[in-house]
Parts: sequence; C-alpha cells; structure tokens
Amino acid sequence: MKKFIYAVMLSIAATFASQAMAATAHQEYKDPYEMIKAVADQTFARFEKDKPLIDKDPNHLKVIVSEELMPYIDGRYASYKVLGTYLRETSKEQRDAFSDAFEGYLVSTYAQAFTEYTNQKVEFGRASDFADEKIVDVPVQIVENGRPPIKLLFKVRRMKDDTWKAFDLVAEGISLLSSKQTEIASLIRAKGIDEVITMLKEKANASVDVNGPKGKDAL
Repeated sequence: MKKFIYAVMLSIAATFASQAMAATAHQEYKDPYEMIKAVADQTFARFEKDKPLIDKDPNHLKVIVSEELMPYIDGRYASYKVLGTYLRETSKEQRDAFSDAFEGYLVSTYAQAFTEYTNQKVEFGRASDFADEKIVDVPVQIVENGRPPIKLLFKVRRMKDDTWKAFDLVAEGISLLSSKQTEIASLIRAKGIDEVITMLKEKANASVDVNGPKGKDAL
C-alpha cells in the first residue's frame, strides 16, 4: 500500500507539473488552482500522443518530464530546502552542482513514477483566495476503485513575475520534500556532499524500468 501511495504521489506530481508546462506554453497561468487543473488534461493528452514512443523506449518519459514538467517545478528552491542546514556549509559550486544533480534526479524519479500511473481519477478541491499569499496549498484527491481516496496537497509558491511553481507534494500529511531532506541529510553526514552529488547523478542517469526500479539503494 505504501508503495502504491508513493507511486501515485510522484505520478500525480509529475502529471500536474508536466501539464502545467504544456499548458503555459500557450498561456500564462497566474492562478495556481487553474494551472493545476489545466495541467492535468494536457499531460494525459501528451502521454496518449506519445504512447508509441514510450512503448518503444520507456526513457521517453524523461523527455516528457523535462519538456512538460520541469519548467514548472522550482527545482533550485526545492534543492536548497532539501539541503537544509547544509546549505550554509557548502560552497557556491557545490550548491550549484547539487541543484543541477537534484533536478536531474527529479526528472528520473518522476519518469519512473509515471510507469505506475494507471488512469486513477483526479478530483480537485475548491479554490481559496490567494491574492495576498506567497505559498498556496492546492488540494487534490486521487480516487481508484477498490482503494480509499488519497488526499494530496500541492505546495506552490508565487514567483517574482506573479506566476507559480510547485516545490513540494504532501500526501496524507507526509511531505515528500521533508522525507527526502531527512534521507539526504543522513547521506551527507555519512558520505559528504560531493559523494551525494555523484549518487544523485547516477540515479538521474538510470534507465526507466517499466517493471519498477531494482534494488533498495538510497535515494
């Protein structure tokens, strides 16, 4: 059950982001709720359109994520949040390298998560007034026959140009960013920042496996 929830969380996160990106290629969204709703339909359309390419090479999912998702994920902000207290203990070069590696890791992670998504129904919560907000929680519920609904919150932040980017996903009260921060902090303590950057790059370069990733390696 935990594996299913985690897969759906990442899948929907990637779905949201990828659709947001595709949508904003034609229109700027300054409403975080509208963005997420528009994003959903467009990502599913991209998957349907590219299904022959995905079937031929699952790594095409990385192309979709890179083109459709990452422009609407604030990867640098997320990477700095993950670094936590280590942010002040690293050099600018290390921070830049970590941010790049973490964004690559996100691409690979989201692409892998997409292999677990099987047309679950997505229900969007009611929008709230966000006029004076810098960070907004956008509620979403995932519904699948035979399983209890999964409640999600997309955390999005207002950018300087008044558009929005996602930086975290909370599922049933569990923050993916906080969970990853705990894991990475432990790895940095044990191996050092440079080794963790290398590990992230290796994960980023791993091929998408339709049968699920092998092994129980960290990250």
